[in-house]
Amino acid sequence: MKKNMGSVDRIVRLVVVAVLVALYATGTVSGLWGTVALVAAGIFTVTSLISFCPIYAIFGMKTCKV
Repeated sequence: MKKNMGSVDRIVRLVVVAVLVALYATGTVSGLWGTVALVAAGIFTVTSLISFCPIYAIFGMKTCKV
């Protein structure tokens, strides 16, 4: 897999992950929406760590400089 995510994109996703996990941990988001938030946080974490987003690949997008 070629990298298709830049540094800014990865940092933004990790900030979103932190917010979603904090909302779940404080009980602000619970039930079905809490589960959806945790799944989204997991997906964002994995894509940020590997610097590859399958949705970007489908649409031919790249946010990295290389």
